[in-house]
This record gives sequence, structure tokens and C-alpha cells, in this order.
Amino acid sequence: MVILLTILVYFVVLLLFSRLTARHSTNEAFYRGNRRSPWYMVAFGMVGASISGVTFVSVPGMVISSDMTYMQTCLGFILGYFLVAFLLLPVYYKLNLTTIYSYLGGRLGERSYKTGAAFFLLSKMTGATVRFYVVCMILQRFVLDAFGVPFWLTVLVLVGLIWLYTRRGGIKTLVWTDGLQTTCMFTALFLIIYKVTGELGLDSMEAVRAIASDTHSHIFVFDDWVSRQNFWKQFLSGIFIVIVMTGLDQDMMQKNLTCKTLREAQKDMCTYGFAFVPANLLFMSLGVLLLMLARQRGMALPESNDELLPMFAASGLLGQTVVVFFTIGIVAASFSSADSAMTSLTTSWCVDICGRADDEKLRRRAHIGVAMVFALFIILIRVFNSTSLIDAVYILCSYTYGPLLGLFAFGLLTHREVKDKVVPWICLASPLVCFALDKTIASATGYHFGYELLMLNGLLTFIGLWWSRHLLRQV
Repeated sequence: MVILLTILVYFVVLLLFSRLTARHSTNEAFYRGNRRSPWYMVAFGMVGASISGVTFVSVPGMVISSDMTYMQTCLGFILGYFLVAFLLLPVYYKLNLTTIYSYLGGRLGERSYKTGAAFFLLSKMTGATVRFYVVCMILQRFVLDAFGVPFWLTVLVLVGLIWLYTRRGGIKTLVWTDGLQTTCMFTALFLIIYKVTGELGLDSMEAVRAIASDTHSHIFVFDDWVSRQNFWKQFLSGIFIVIVMTGLDQDMMQKNLTCKTLREAQKDMCTYGFAFVPANLLFMSLGVLLLMLARQRGMALPESNDELLPMFAASGLLGQTVVVFFTIGIVAASFSSADSAMTSLTTSWCVDICGRADDEKLRRRAHIGVAMVFALFIILIRVFNSTSLIDAVYILCSYTYGPLLGLFAFGLLTHREVKDKVVPWICLASPLVCFALDKTIASATGYHFGYELLMLNGLLTFIGLWWSRHLLRQV
């Protein structure tokens, strides 16, 4: 009952923030926050928005199978954020864009524009619902099942509450609620770390030394070029992951475009780009501490790495206080990513697909529609058995971001035209070719593509667009 009361109080605070920030809101406020957001609030909130509920749960468990090698990817993030700040943001601000895919319309053509927006809608809806589903499942299993709450009701209530506090202010509200949610998430993280170190009988400096000396604190892999944990694969992938999943993603860029000036947006981007290294280091350090605690108590590790933190935090093994703060942390992390996903999907649908940025009635209906589809997707994942479908959706997302990388790279790095009619077919063919190559190489050598699949996918799309101009010459 304490947990449900905690969640209720948390949502009341969110609704209060919404009411204070959404007064006299228009479509301009919903889509772009009137371009008056303080850059430091955007930067602070973006840290929480970029760390989803799945990250909150999964990153500590990564140390079981891959130690701290994920930090190599996080180092690549820093360079990726600088590239977005100084290569992409100037273009977006110069053109005064509401959605970033509008750039494709002016540079490559109408079908290229619609194709880019369609790939975003597909990627964001599937990826965001899967991440939110995982959070709903954790809350259901460790908290709400004890109260007899059915899963479908959990989903409808949580999605409905997100819709309720974003329906009027949109991105203008999210800039401020993300700051609140980032505060809650890191407060929960620090308190859980403090509790775990206390259970281990360590003070803060002893905990740092224990983590550094543990075998699972291994970060760098330079000697194995086949391994997915190889430094250069992870580092370069981190760069491209940020470029595509931040710089070419309306969800992540929409808040950055609410800053008053380009200069402030660049400060915002670089600030939270650096913040990812210490943030993820904290999550992985928690994972190492939890493994120490499991060894100390003779506990068997969970079958799934994702269950390492919930096994301790949500089950009451560390006390009721940790259960409460774990619930707040995971709700804050999941909501700060899900609310912005729903807002950006509404924005892209109204502006990119329907071409009616000024229609407030359409925006309100679209926002309701997005919330309904969001909830439906989550319930369907539950109905059709989570594991296989989640894997399929994540594979789909890994393929659909590649064409966006190819489209924007071609537009920004060349001055050449494309044959606009064939662009949708090129963007569909590239992931299919990548899929066939992955299966063929895996069958012949046993090697599966990892993060580098994104770069290959973008390269094939770029080559296809380059080839399309030869068709243009023949017409």
C-alpha cells in the first residue's frame, strides 16, 4: 500500500507541474516550447529522458556477462554528442525546423521526407512500447500482482496518466517534468547504492576500492577483434548510436530545439553528453556491488541479467525503503522516456504525415490516438508472449534506424540530387540486404553483427541514394 501511495503522490506532483507549465499553451508550445526553455533545464532533464526504465534495470545486470565494457560505448557517446551539436543542430536552427525530417523534404524531395518520418514513427512506436512494457512487467510482477491488479489495467492507467500530464503543454511541460524525473531517478540510484554498501559493511572509499579491484570492473578490450566488446567496435558504435538515435530522432531532438538560441542548444547537448559517462558508471558500479552482495550471502544469480537489480531492490531484501525508492526510480526513468516518445510521435504525425502543424483539433485527436496505440501495443506484447516478440521488435528497431542515417548523411555530405520516387524502395531494401548478409555470414562463420549493423545499414542506404542519381540522368 505504501508503494501505491508513493506512485500516486508522484503523479500528483507531475500533474501539478503540468498545470503550472501548460497555461495558455498552443501548438507552438506543444511542438517547440515557444523556444524559451533554459538550456540547463533541458540538459538536466535529457539525462533522465535518455536513461529509460530498461536502462535503469538492465545496465547494472550487464556486468554479469560483459563486465563494464559498455563504458567503451559511453565514451563514444561523448564524441557523438559533439558531432550532433556542431554538425546537425546548426542545420536545424538555420532552417527553423519544427520536425527534423522537414529537412529531407527541402533537400531530397517529398517522398524522401515522408519515408524518413515513416521510419521514425515505426522505430519509435515499437521501441518505446517495448521499453515501457518491460517496466510495466517489472512493476506488475514485483509490486502490483500482490494487490490483484490486472496487467491491462496497469497499462491503461500508466499510459493514461502520461497522456493526462502531456496533453496540453506537450514539449513545454516535458522540459520541466523531465528535470523532476531525473532528480527522482538519481536520488533513488544514490540511495540504493548507499544501502548496498551498508549491507556489505563498506564505507564510500572502501566501496570504490572494492569495485576497482573486482574482476567485473574490466572495461577495455583491445586484443579480441572478433568480440562484440572490442574497444573500436564499441567506441565507433557509440558515436553512430548517438548520431542516429539522438541527432536523427525527433523524440530526442525536439527538446533540444526548444532552447532559445543555437548556442544554448549546443551547450545543452555537450553538457548532457559528458554526463552519460559518470551516470552509466554509477549504474554499472551498482551492478558490481550487487554481485558482491550475492556472493557474500551465497545467493544464486538470476537467469536473466535484467533481474539482478529487481531481485534485491524490489523484493524487500534491502528493506522497504529501497523498495519504495526503486519504484520511484524505475517509474521516473520510464516515464521520462515514454512521455517524450508519445509527444514526438504526435508531432511527427501532425506535421510530417498530415502536414497540418497549426490544427489544434488534429493535434489533440492525434495525441489521444497515439496513447491508445501505445497501450494497445503493450497489451499485445503481453498477449503474444513477451520474449520472442520483444526480441523481434528490438531487431526491427536496429534495422530501421540505418536508412535514417543514410538519408541524412547523403543530404548533408553531398550536394547531389536523388530520384525521389525510388528513395522509399532503397530505404526498404537496405535493411533487407543487411538481414541477408547477417544470416549468410553467421551461417558461414558463426559471427553475428552487433552495433556495427547500424553503420552498414546506413552505408548501403547512402550507396543506394548515390546510385539513384544515375537513374535521374537517364530520365
